Amino acid sequence: MKVMAFGAHPDDIEILCAGTLAKYSSAGHDVAIVLMTNGEVGSSTLGKKEIAAIRRGEAEKSAEIIQAEFFWLGYPDEFLFNTPELRLRVIDTIRRFSPDVIITHDKDADYHPDHTTTGQVIWDTHVMVTVSNIETETAPCEKIPTLFFMDTVAGVNFQPECYVDITQQWEMKAAMLSCHKSQDEWLNDQYGVTCVEFAQTQARFRGFQTGTRYAECFRTPKFFPGSVNPNSLLPGLI
Repeated sequence: MKVMAFGAHPDDIEILCAGTLAKYSSAGHDVAIVLMTNGEVGSSTLGKKEIAAIRRGEAEKSAEIIQAEFFWLGYPDEFLFNTPELRLRVIDTIRRFSPDVIITHDKDADYHPDHTTTGQVIWDTHVMVTVSNIETETAPCEKIPTLFFMDTVAGVNFQPECYVDITQQWEMKAAMLSCHKSQDEWLNDQYGVTCVEFAQTQARFRGFQTGTRYAECFRTPKFFPGSVNPNSLLPGLI
């Protein structure tokens, strides 16, 4: 299986779904991480070019931990817009990896405009990746990938439909988070926590909901065409 995660900023993936990606990778599946923006406003002390370069290096190092293929789209942080150019870039990026599953931000529940734009663009394009008359440098995918929206920061407004136990993957997730050293200063300034503390609180909370130590959660948006297991029956009719 091929699993592709789209995050708006460097460290979004690590905070919200890195444990799940680590679980896929450890099981032998192919994983890709795509970052939409360059994170250029994520510092209280460094200029845009300097912090963007640092954050790209941190994100690449993190992706290496789970042997994930890495895509850096490099759009301006805080100014990500759903344009035809961005859609085509995303379509081509998806086609280059040809995933079975895409994980991204929840376009309906998230608070951050870059997050909601990312989720909306993936929603808008995940069917288009199979359409031959939408031309990009890469040939169309053969099938529509399954789409999952990941948890929001602090779980605000998010209604989980499924959970993944990441207890065995917590140390790997923490190692990925620790790659984002530049963000420890930023998060301490803004919220008084480090990257690992920030994500650990949420993963413990989601784990507490499910009887595990650490968990991540997701929901599946509905769209046409959908699919159904041909052997499934209504509950109680098996």
